[in-house]
Amino acid sequence: MAGAPPPLVTQAPPILIVGGGLAGLFCALKLAPRRVAVLTPGSIDEGAASFWAQGGVAAAVLDTDSPERHAEDTLKAGAGIVDARIALGVAREARARIDDLLAYGVPFDRVDGELTPSREAAHSERRIVRVKGDTAGRAIMETLVARVREAPSIELMEGYCAQELLTREGRAIGLRARGRDGLLRDFLSSEIVLATGGIGHLYRVTTNPVEARGVGLAMAARAGALIADAEFVQFHPTAIDIGVDPAPLATESLRGEGAIIVDRSGHRFMADIDPAAELAPRDIVARGVFASIAAGRGAFLDARATVGAEFPARFPTVHASCRAGGVDPVTAPIPIAPAAHYHMGGVAADACGRTSLAGLWAAGEVAATGLHGANRLASNSLLEAVVFAARIAEHIPATREEAQSPPAPPAGGETAAAAPLDLVEELRDTMARDVGVIRDRAGLTRALAAILRLEAATASAEFRNMTTAALLATSAALARRESRGAHFRADFPQADAALAQRSYMTLAQAREFVEEALK
Repeated sequence: MAGAPPPLVTQAPPILIVGGGLAGLFCALKLAPRRVAVLTPGSIDEGAASFWAQGGVAAAVLDTDSPERHAEDTLKAGAGIVDARIALGVAREARARIDDLLAYGVPFDRVDGELTPSREAAHSERRIVRVKGDTAGRAIMETLVARVREAPSIELMEGYCAQELLTREGRAIGLRARGRDGLLRDFLSSEIVLATGGIGHLYRVTTNPVEARGVGLAMAARAGALIADAEFVQFHPTAIDIGVDPAPLATESLRGEGAIIVDRSGHRFMADIDPAAELAPRDIVARGVFASIAAGRGAFLDARATVGAEFPARFPTVHASCRAGGVDPVTAPIPIAPAAHYHMGGVAADACGRTSLAGLWAAGEVAATGLHGANRLASNSLLEAVVFAARIAEHIPATREEAQSPPAPPAGGETAAAAPLDLVEELRDTMARDVGVIRDRAGLTRALAAILRLEAATASAEFRNMTTAALLATSAALARRESRGAHFRADFPQADAALAQRSYMTLAQAREFVEEALK
């Protein structure tokens, strides 16, 4: 409302990390003893998508494997647009980052002191370093949270929902956020690291927590940063279909251990679609599962023969999720459906995590580094998070300690409002219907019109971030007139060799494209 008081202004430590998932906490620890603040919407003990990761960290740790083979698998899964230099560099750093995590105390599965990795889809070797089958994400995060809480160089700012990057003369200088009390606060800092996660919760069916609404992507885009590969959204083919939001995940490790996908009649339909069957790249499996469900045949993950009675011990997270939904995976197949799982696109970042906006860095799912291409290779996400978090910590410059005067406050108090629930749900339905596993021009243009209408319906900054992220993903999907990796266009079902390149756009360019497309 008019006359609302300006935001409170806080001089944060010289480095401000936005996000408390794996990338954010790992970066904070690697920066020690340099002063750093970690700002999160909730407690770092819960909420981050990293807690939910089941498979593990991909790394060539066996004598039979190599970083070069890991990079080759990454290139193949990425459907022609992976940055080969990035893929090889990340694969070569993987073992060092695993050693870092071991040093922090992460209890990766080992036998006689040696790591015992598993295999996941599209990997040519067993290279998924995990914890008790399907608890890697939680085990890693619990370990890092404990280290962060005892680190004197790290200041925690919990309970703040990021809303807007503050800039001056083309440089990021801070962040505006809404506290639990509803009041706006400006946190001023010399260097900002975005580690806010992805966009999965923009979709009706997702494995991501509610915080994964694209806030980092949107804030960076609104501040003028370049966005890359926004059209590529990976849908996990084996979300457990028991009516829970977010949907629990049946880890890919189950298929690596021999679980099969069948329809209601017991037919193993993925064998008809791809020679690798259940171990085909995720986009292929997701479309196969989607088609079986759409045809009324259903889809189920059957691990009775390969895991059976060992399910509670080998995959306790999946077992507990199934039982909570009334399914016993020891004796019955698990109902599954594709769910929005990971965003390959994000804020364009270079090999050191720098974005196009001075003073702004990005790591983890919010960043687009070129590692994933059009289709992320399983368990490369946690690897990318720790590799780029470490690189940022190494390359972020010495910072200025002096306070900076804040930019002008917002015009009215509406910016402190939470996102309206009814509009959020309509946006999620729109994205699931028209920007999902299978897309076409009619659906994408319908989605863009709906997004613009929803954007104009409220002054909520948090909802505006959601619509901005949705607009970027949808406009990029409409612009790519081919099918590649996780992006499938029913009206352009084949890949076009001329389009075998990454996509880049600013928010201003996206809006110009949308305006022309909707004429």
